[in-house]
Amino acid sequence: MIELEGVPELVDPVMVAAFEGWNDAGDAASTAVAHLEREWKGEVFAALDAEDYYDFQVNRPTVFMEAGVRKITWPTTRLSVVRVGGDKPRDLVLVRGIEPSMRWRSFCNELLGFAHELGIELVVILGALLGDTPHTRPVPISGTTSDAGLARRMDLEETKYEGPTGIVGVLQEACTHAGVPAVSLWAAVPHYVSQPPNPKATLALLNRLEDLIDVRIPLGELPEDARAWQVGVDQLAAEDSEVAEYVQTLEEARDTAELPEASGEAIAREFERYLRRRDGSSGPSAGGHATADGADGPASYRRENPGGRTRPPRPSQQDSDEEESSED
Repeated sequence: MIELEGVPELVDPVMVAAFEGWNDAGDAASTAVAHLEREWKGEVFAALDAEDYYDFQVNRPTVFMEAGVRKITWPTTRLSVVRVGGDKPRDLVLVRGIEPSMRWRSFCNELLGFAHELGIELVVILGALLGDTPHTRPVPISGTTSDAGLARRMDLEETKYEGPTGIVGVLQEACTHAGVPAVSLWAAVPHYVSQPPNPKATLALLNRLEDLIDVRIPLGELPEDARAWQVGVDQLAAEDSEVAEYVQTLEEARDTAELPEASGEAIAREFERYLRRRDGSSGPSAGGHATADGADGPASYRRENPGGRTRPPRPSQQDSDEEESSED
């Protein structure tokens, strides 16, 4: 039974969820929800029972000391609520946790129980996948939904994906069957620099979320962190001529694919975003990760090495290990 105590009546509530693990390349999605919790001082009001959904040999509990007392934190999924002020205040219910090890249908039903009790009007699930995208270009964000009507109203892509899926895809379908409008936002993370954190991908997800739900999100130090991250990757890539050549190949492919988007309408949209942000500113896992043909993300990205081509070395050995795990 779900009991909600101490949660006020919510205003135009939206649920925003992200899960560590296969759906969270570079920890970009879970970090985005953590950023919202931190910036808006989210108050946790519920946590799912870890015994029901997690294999503790896969996701181990951690031990810590507090005032000389030894305590244990169990892996789970927690819900917090934040109120976003402004001309049109609304509430966000933030869901952050780890992709469950078992009982996915029960897991989704429990989250949907919270959504029903809280009067959630829209569920937005954040994810990140590995793709053939250069770190020097804007992070591609794909918005997908299983609801054709919602896709038309919110200018989203109606998902046609078939294949292995993670908790993001399962939760979105559960929402659809329950009659709860649901959207997934996917960031494409460069496969050759997949280790977390990836503040550039996190920032891109938050920018897209801001447009989708029409709220002003305080970004804090994320823009500066994103610039520093790109400079660091630039330096790593420059140290290896094969990596630099490979990045250039990705850049050329990306630029060629986006030529049709260099239209007056696309430029106008970007200019409107710039004006909104300027006018509204008042201050400053186990199992690898999803790839574009192994997740519910954009189909325009392809798993690396599709034709058996030789890939250049990665900027770090950790990247190589993670990518090999994701291809198994």
